[in-house]
Amino acid sequence: MTSQPYGAVRPFDVTSRSVLAIAVPMTLAYLSTPLLGLVDTAVIGQLGDAALLGGIALGGVLFDIVFTSFNFLRAGTTGLTAQASGAGDGEEERAVLFRAVLLALALGATVIVLQQPALTAGLWLMGGSAEVQAATASYFAIRALSAPLALANYAFLGWFIGRGRAMTALGLQTWLNGINIALSVLFVLYFEWGVAGVAAATVAAEALTALAGTVLAARALSGRPLPTRAQVFDKVRFKRMMALNGDILIRSFALITAFAFFMSRSAVQGDTVLAANAILEKFFMVASFFLDGLATAAEQLAGRAVGARYRPAFDRSLKLSLMWGYVLAGLISLVLLAAGPLLIHAMTTAEDVRQTAVAYLGWAAATPLFGVLAFQMDGVFIGATWSRDMRNMMLLSLALYFAAYAVAFPLLGNHGLWLAFTIFLAARGFSLLAITGRRARETFPAHPA
Repeated sequence: MTSQPYGAVRPFDVTSRSVLAIAVPMTLAYLSTPLLGLVDTAVIGQLGDAALLGGIALGGVLFDIVFTSFNFLRAGTTGLTAQASGAGDGEEERAVLFRAVLLALALGATVIVLQQPALTAGLWLMGGSAEVQAATASYFAIRALSAPLALANYAFLGWFIGRGRAMTALGLQTWLNGINIALSVLFVLYFEWGVAGVAAATVAAEALTALAGTVLAARALSGRPLPTRAQVFDKVRFKRMMALNGDILIRSFALITAFAFFMSRSAVQGDTVLAANAILEKFFMVASFFLDGLATAAEQLAGRAVGARYRPAFDRSLKLSLMWGYVLAGLISLVLLAAGPLLIHAMTTAEDVRQTAVAYLGWAAATPLFGVLAFQMDGVFIGATWSRDMRNMMLLSLALYFAAYAVAFPLLGNHGLWLAFTIFLAARGFSLLAITGRRARETFPAHPA
């Protein structure tokens, strides 16, 4: 999807400080999310019932799939808001928020309506004992009630990021996870609500965060005219938002497919390789939380540059976000190489799994360097709303991944699987970088000054 042209050129400077002012708070915000999962697991673990742990694990996976699929609400809202902000179009900037929240509420209500067939399908695919499935069903039924609120929070988060309000976004995310953690401890360990307590804590946290987001948005809109119904439901702009979100949704499904394929191909090699790859894959996921903050900075600054029709700011945001991305990725890779064996030993007591994970640690340590370009280019393309290109390059990279696996795995075994995965990461980044110049020439005026 191409970006919508705005009017006059509006120059602005992009510096390392402006990149890091967004990246650092958003990195902290993203890092608070896995902490929540650890606390939920820990409090349920205190009950001493393996079925309850399995229940929140399966339920968490199901909701990860649902909410990852709907992450376009955060990303798409960021890109559209940043462009409106760069263009100085306050009316459209406010209208984007209303459109995004209305879409979030509609999609969330759909999740509630379809929760039973979704749960049935999920349990059929994932299996588990009768006790685990019963715990999952209990968790799912309560957690589903949070869907409209959780998706509305995506919209608020994307809107504040798009406006360059990274500290506000950090505050909302910290508030969400902090309340969730506190209520999980209270409901499970003191009220003894079990799995239902973990789910209820999430619903309450999402509700309180949606309330906080509404208050902060109202404060930001204070003294400014609210968008009219005609502006919010403008056919062209609403269609643009839906097309953007649809492309990001397809891209997200392709990414989920890539990770699911990696784990399924790990499983066919036996329990030891599966466990080792699962540990190493967690290293990559943690690295991605660190790198996502810089990708978010690229979203906001690239989107603002497109809205301002100012090519120098676009080029500068691309250059600086990539520079800092590679610096951070290099540091993460060094840390994983140095501390990886200790981390592996801390994560499992099975000696065969430890030895296998250490044997493939080099691949996991290299993934931040292979993946950083993909993360940053995703941010640039989301901010610029070049979503069709991003979708197409993701599908092309996925096809290359499958092809590389078909060739490398029979020859190299698990090394071949990791090779195919790193090819997938690299292909995503370099394919987008290869078309960036052409898309920028089409988007920006020939004479920016």
